[in-house]
Amino acid sequence: MAKRLLTWLAGAAGSLAAYRVLTRRRGSTGPPAVDPDTRAEELREKLAHARETVAAEPADAADDLDARRRSVHEHGRAAIDEMHAE
Repeated sequence: MAKRLLTWLAGAAGSLAAYRVLTRRRGSTGPPAVDPDTRAEELREKLAHARETVAAEPADAADDLDARRRSVHEHGRAAIDEMHAE
């Protein structure tokens, strides 16, 4: 029984040592220096511009959407009718 306990303790100590070695930062005293990334700001500007563009579209776009939807449905119904006719 003592031999089994000693084996278990040795395994646990070895695992802990391996974990500490693998997770230790080599020579680092703090987080690595990060260069400022300007891509995020550029993306924010593009999104703001896109929102302004969408807001500037005329209200007739909704009417055009309804007309487009009706056209698509009519085309679909015509295709179904053609398939039933065959």
